Amino acid sequence: MSSCFTDLAMQYIDGEWRPGTGSWDIIDFNPYDGEKLASITIATIDEVDQAYRAAAGAQRAWADTNPYARRDIFDRALRLVEEREQEITEAITAELGGTRLKAGFELHLAKEFLREAAQLTLRSEGRLLPSPVEGKENRLYRVPVGVVGVISPFNFPFLLSIKPVAAALALGNAVVLKPHQDTPVVGGTLIAKIFEDAGLPAGLLNVVLTDIAEIGDAFIEHPVPKVISFTGSDKVGRHIATVCAAQLKRTVLELGGNSALVVLDDADVDYAVDAAVFSRYVDQGQVCMAANRVLVDRSVAEEFTEKFVAKVRTLKTGDPSDPQTVIGPVINSLQAHAISAAVDQAVAEGATVLVRGGTTDNLVEPSVLTDVPADSSLLHKEIFGPVALLVPFDGEDEAIRIVNDTPYGLSGAVHTADVERGVTFAKRVDTGMFHVNDGTIHDEPLVPFGGEKHSGIGRLNGETTLDAFTTLKWISVQHGRSTFPF
Repeated sequence: MSSCFTDLAMQYIDGEWRPGTGSWDIIDFNPYDGEKLASITIATIDEVDQAYRAAAGAQRAWADTNPYARRDIFDRALRLVEEREQEITEAITAELGGTRLKAGFELHLAKEFLREAAQLTLRSEGRLLPSPVEGKENRLYRVPVGVVGVISPFNFPFLLSIKPVAAALALGNAVVLKPHQDTPVVGGTLIAKIFEDAGLPAGLLNVVLTDIAEIGDAFIEHPVPKVISFTGSDKVGRHIATVCAAQLKRTVLELGGNSALVVLDDADVDYAVDAAVFSRYVDQGQVCMAANRVLVDRSVAEEFTEKFVAKVRTLKTGDPSDPQTVIGPVINSLQAHAISAAVDQAVAEGATVLVRGGTTDNLVEPSVLTDVPADSSLLHKEIFGPVALLVPFDGEDEAIRIVNDTPYGLSGAVHTADVERGVTFAKRVDTGMFHVNDGTIHDEPLVPFGGEKHSGIGRLNGETTLDAFTTLKWISVQHGRSTFPF
């Protein structure tokens, strides 16, 4: 496995694997045991420019390629992912501390999105529109935007790089990918290698491994990309939106969340407990859709809390390569410290501790808190770790008020015996996605994915992907003769 990281610890620009020319290195560590996986000399502003120029140079011929020929690339990429599934699983475990369960979940979705990308190659359909002008024909063409810049996160790097990269390429664009510096291989060069081996022509996918300390805003300010797709924090997302808006550049931003899972008075409590524990603790809680807050009607709060706490106590924390492990390490020591500090803050503010997990290096055991003061900042922000906040409420109106009392609006769920009651509840929540009698964490290739408020701008998946990575061109044809006033 170490050789995998060493072999892929390179920049991938215009079909060539080469070292960066920056003055310092990114050190790729295993967050569980601290093993050094690779040392990567970072890319400079000049190399970012080379990557974008290579993408621009290759894109037009790719857009003109028969879409059925383009589809073959994605079919081959999917087969390669299937053939290399064990290797990719080991890389996810090593580089980001993902458990076996988490790696399987991520790989399953990545394969689904590769299947969808193969279909996207055939979906840039045009239209003929009527004209009030005699003899005129209006043709509406859907064409690629050109070059897309993709910035992916550390939590689901393989999936959240594959999804925009494959979709943009399928629709005739070229891509420059900048993965998170903590997951440069799984989120970047591993994907480049798959597409290279699948036969993607040189220059269409470029991967730059770098850091904003070296390149500043060069990746998003560069004049070549017409769309920047970013998944990450709302703080960084707002900055990207500001910079791109000044250049009239389109953005697709999938940002943070503070989702709530709501348990109404008629819910199946045992089922709701299972959904809530998964929604909060999968991938150590490092999921934008995670149920930061678990709201429970006071009439069932005692039963729910007892069963929730009991289930959380069974979650094994430890080595992510152990199939029995549910809670692996968080990505780095900064995240571990931030999570511990959030729990300390809650305790200082008067919260009741039902489970207090310890922290050893990057291993953060699960915690469960209740009675968090209503004015605590913790109820309004994203906690990117294994900490659940249980919040009792009296009736649906109060639940809606609490759910919406956050600057975020990404996902959520409600549990009830009455499906239509759940749908009515969901309609009152200010969010991009909401689920009835399920968990908060879902992503499907055909369903628009994205958030409201500080949780992002734009959508991906299905028809919305066409809107994200293509543009419409109107070409009119006058078959007769127009008349002009002079």
